[in-house]
Amino acid sequence: MYRFYIPTIFFFIYLSGKAQQLSLNENPYPPAIDVQEAIKKEIANIARYPGPDANALITAIAQKEGVGEDQIIPGEVLGQLGVYLGLKGGEFIYSVPGYPVFTDAAASVGGKVIAVPLNEKKENDLDQISKSINAHTTAIFLVNPHNPSGTVSERRAFHDFLHTASKQAIILVDEAYLEYTDDFGGRTAVNNIKEGDNIIVFRTFAKAYGLAGLSIGYCVASPATAKFLKEKGLGNVHDLNRLSVVAAKAALADKNYIAALNKTITAEREKWNQLLDSLHLEHTTSQANFIYFNTGKPYEQVAAAFKAQGIQIGRLFSPYNTWIRITIGLPDENKKAQEVVRKL
Repeated sequence: MYRFYIPTIFFFIYLSGKAQQLSLNENPYPPAIDVQEAIKKEIANIARYPGPDANALITAIAQKEGVGEDQIIPGEVLGQLGVYLGLKGGEFIYSVPGYPVFTDAAASVGGKVIAVPLNEKKENDLDQISKSINAHTTAIFLVNPHNPSGTVSERRAFHDFLHTASKQAIILVDEAYLEYTDDFGGRTAVNNIKEGDNIIVFRTFAKAYGLAGLSIGYCVASPATAKFLKEKGLGNVHDLNRLSVVAAKAALADKNYIAALNKTITAEREKWNQLLDSLHLEHTTSQANFIYFNTGKPYEQVAAAFKAQGIQIGRLFSPYNTWIRITIGLPDENKKAQEVVRKL
């Protein structure tokens, strides 16, 4: 059995009465032991840029994704890409409420944002998005699993949509939480890239891999798209953090951590679902490391009740003004948060 290593200092902080942060969808467990050791060993080398190590990380990522190294763009480049595409003008379609980093960046330089509400299941409304595509559409931005709802689009329908819609505009798919789902390999839009579709997939080590404090990510694209974006300045390895690079490389080398984490988070998520069902509270079918449900009360009132118990929850996502998002934390943190819900 794979065991999570939790330093004593972590428990000290938790038990000392500090606020429980269940608001940012962080992995509540520390990264794998080998990742921690890699970071410690690399501290002496931080005077150097991460060139060779970054190239080794790109190789490891390409092997994981089953694509060529030339298809990997390292770094958290979602905002950069939004600015670049936004300068071209046009319309940018995305689901609301959602994660607006890309569309905010595009809008800041003149792009027009077309917001499409989620469907009744709080999923990306693929039908309405399809109807919103026109000659002015520059890009479509999707998050799957979605944030804040945690829902995933039906596997076949999603891949079919990507295949068809990507003929009209480039599609960006953020898969920050895909490691928590029931079928990473079957759901990833990298499958569409391999089939030749005009898609860019974004991933991060900041969530499931437990590296939010050393945030590092990457995107996967076709060879031609990746080459074009690199020529525009995206993915420069010298922009990366050396500690982040060695941590990410060690994280990929660990073959047990993600599976164990997924099992743990899934079990805790099911406890939340059982509670919400018993209280007859409407909730989404989340496959992420957070839950999203309707309290029936104003967000501000509910957030204040959690804050009074030292718990921070996710921000308000309008227009769902009675819904709240709570990150799945450690078992004791979840129990405490669930007690607040019972008292509501």
